[in-house]
Amino acid sequence: MIASLRHGLQRLRHPRRYAFLRQLLARQAMAPDVLRTYQRRALMDIVRHAASRVPYYQRHLADPRDWDGRIESLPILGKEDVRAHLEDMLDRQANRARVGIGHTGGSTGQPLAFWYDDAKHELMRAGMMRGFMMSGWRPGQKVLYLWGARQDVGKGGVFGQRLTDAIAGERTIAALEYAEDRLADWARLIRRWRPTLLYGYASALAELARYIDDQDLAMPASLIGVYSTAEVLDESQRALMRQAFGCRVFNQYGCREVPNIAWECRHGGLHVMSDLVWLESVCMQGEDRLLVTSLSNRLMPFIRYDLGDSGRLLPAGPCPCGIPFPRMEMGLCRRNDLIRMPDGRRLHPAVFNRLLYGLTQIRQYQWVQTAPQCMQLNLVCPERLSPDLEARLRNDLARAGDPGLRLELRYVDHIPRTAAGKHRFVIGLD
Repeated sequence: MIASLRHGLQRLRHPRRYAFLRQLLARQAMAPDVLRTYQRRALMDIVRHAASRVPYYQRHLADPRDWDGRIESLPILGKEDVRAHLEDMLDRQANRARVGIGHTGGSTGQPLAFWYDDAKHELMRAGMMRGFMMSGWRPGQKVLYLWGARQDVGKGGVFGQRLTDAIAGERTIAALEYAEDRLADWARLIRRWRPTLLYGYASALAELARYIDDQDLAMPASLIGVYSTAEVLDESQRALMRQAFGCRVFNQYGCREVPNIAWECRHGGLHVMSDLVWLESVCMQGEDRLLVTSLSNRLMPFIRYDLGDSGRLLPAGPCPCGIPFPRMEMGLCRRNDLIRMPDGRRLHPAVFNRLLYGLTQIRQYQWVQTAPQCMQLNLVCPERLSPDLEARLRNDLARAGDPGLRLELRYVDHIPRTAAGKHRFVIGLD
């Protein structure tokens, strides 16, 4: 009854959001071939729009009448292009009085600005609702956010509207620090408030799960799912969350500039929201890099945008969930660095992360390349590793990377996070 009341109040408060949600759910019910036709038409429309009304694309796209229709023939948009040409990427006919500037978190130390308006915000929130519904959640049920970006949890931020939170059944924890007393407070809030879903950074959720597991705390039966976003979700984190929270764990992929790229269903498929984006996996510099085209953002089009993330698209085929969207597989890094070896090879961060699999005594870690032949491993753990285990890590690193690669172990009380509140697992040389 209370959830239904909240749902009704939200529909009155956000009619545009719910109109978008109806459209999204209708497209989710399309047959796969109909959905592909819709996506192709949306791609043609966004390219025509950008070429005719956005100064940057007027210079960089050929006349759409001469376009061969292959997305591969369009230029790639890099983050540096966005930084250098922000003004020219805004629709010439946009009402500047109704346009704002948002910022990415800058996980690698380089924040990026982008234009947004109310329509983009409401479509983003509608897309989140559709994603949550893939877990079995329904509008009006409670969601607790564990969020690390200060700009989102403060007044005026995406998750900073207190009145809206009360009506929507949403609450937000500013997950900026992970001291034991804070983790205890968060666990008590979950037990008292009894949310249906948790949504937050992978590292924040994993730290909370670790605390709950250590304290042997029972979580409320109201929880049906935990959504991990913004960072890599590895299998050890997923297993820990599943055990601690006693429910399914879902992955979600997107970015501030282009939200709602992919959501995981109850059968474990990470579905690309192909009515909202055109996603490509292109081999660049020896890795499968993801390029995304927003099919809905006419205010500031992102066409073949290089996210800096790795992943691949999976072969077409039906998913047991019945959702027609194609599926993808994330790589084991998002905006983390490739590590260059002394002999010129570049190693994926997964090479280093895998060396620590199974070492459950480690609460947090971070690999930092301090010199061409030196990797520093920062560790947060209750006790030092045994001499034998330290020696094994050094030998494993030499075998996986380079015989001359040296390992320096540092035991620390905490590992600083980025300005966006994220944890970087691997940091290469600038």
